Amino acid sequence: MITRLGSGVKNWVDSRRLHIPAEKRLSKDAVTSLFIHFCFQFGASMSGVFLTLYLWRLTHSLWINGMYNIINYAVAPFAFMLGGLLIKKKDRMVTYRFGIALIALFYLVVVLAQERVVDYYVLFAIFGGMAGAFYWAGYLTLMYEVSTEQNRIRYLAMNMIVFTLAGLIGPALAGYIIRQNSGLQGYTIVFSIAFLMFLMAAIGSLRIKTKATHHKAYYLKYVGLLMNKNRLWFKSLFCFSILGILQGMMMFLPSILLFKIVEREDLVGYLGMLYASLGIATGMYISRYGRDGWAGRFIIISTIGCVAGSLLLVWKLNLYTVILFMILYSICAPLQGNTITSYYFRIMGTLPLKGQLRVESVVMRETFVNMGRIVAIFVLIILNRYAGDWTLPWVLLGASIVQIGIYWLIEPLRQTTVNSADSAAD
Repeated sequence: MITRLGSGVKNWVDSRRLHIPAEKRLSKDAVTSLFIHFCFQFGASMSGVFLTLYLWRLTHSLWINGMYNIINYAVAPFAFMLGGLLIKKKDRMVTYRFGIALIALFYLVVVLAQERVVDYYVLFAIFGGMAGAFYWAGYLTLMYEVSTEQNRIRYLAMNMIVFTLAGLIGPALAGYIIRQNSGLQGYTIVFSIAFLMFLMAAIGSLRIKTKATHHKAYYLKYVGLLMNKNRLWFKSLFCFSILGILQGMMMFLPSILLFKIVEREDLVGYLGMLYASLGIATGMYISRYGRDGWAGRFIIISTIGCVAGSLLLVWKLNLYTVILFMILYSICAPLQGNTITSYYFRIMGTLPLKGQLRVESVVMRETFVNMGRIVAIFVLIILNRYAGDWTLPWVLLGASIVQIGIYWLIEPLRQTTVNSADSAAD
């Protein structure tokens, strides 16, 4: 019966694949990378949100949560640089697998440390930042290599669907487990399951073979000169800093706001299912109907949505306005993120040395996005510490309004990038 079911699923997938133009079909490595990323994100979505709540339950301090994230993001660019060097000297899969192994080890140590995590939260933030940076340095490089100009929008949309599907299941399961166990025991079980998922991702990564390369030179020391000469690239990087301003706060603040209101981890997890479902629907829409010419439209829609949601929080901070804000953000975030990433990958293809700067481009992308995250979280926790909780909605509103800057940067990029790509092809 299981064999017949498996054959039926395979036949259905193959029949659906035939409806996709050949140039837009994903390679075997692309599909494998999506599976690995699902395993990773499943573990990360179970553990990431609830590590924030774990720290909150132990300290009830937004300052400690904020500083944990600031340290994490501050360490990440340096680890990205080291990961990039390893990619250039060895291979992107070496960095990728090392990152997965470090993340698995990180959560194993969290399980062993339990409540002592808060005593050493600075060390855990450094460790977590390094592990995540190695993973993303490898994965972002892999994303570029397993996709093409013809299928990249579809691949990125499928990646978003996989990312949010794992984010749909993980938090709900974690919330249920925590609810069914007294005290902090549920958190320990969740972190243990996350460890096993990262272990599965590491095993799955062995299906993608390493590639020998003759281009081992690491050009990171020249990126300042390149940004000065290539203003198009610099503006695209600055887009990621603007993106990071809102994104950094959204990675930990909403779960704390919800928990403060409902005081139940399982409800936080179940609401996460709703948000992830909306993200999947948006990703499917982009996958099917997304066009390069719609970049400006997507950025405007996403900005308006985030501003509208933030205004609801400014008006009244309660369960319903937080949920509505997260619904709007869950729809808008994929529109914004996919648009910027798709254009950045295209710009990477126009840089000098015919693709040899892809690793350096990934490192700089993460450096700029983390700069935005750090600035925003620092402003958030400073205002909260000295002015009170009433400032939280206003900081989110300010971060949402700033997102319109991406439109003013990406609209000229859209035309210039197309012209640059055409010139390179000639």
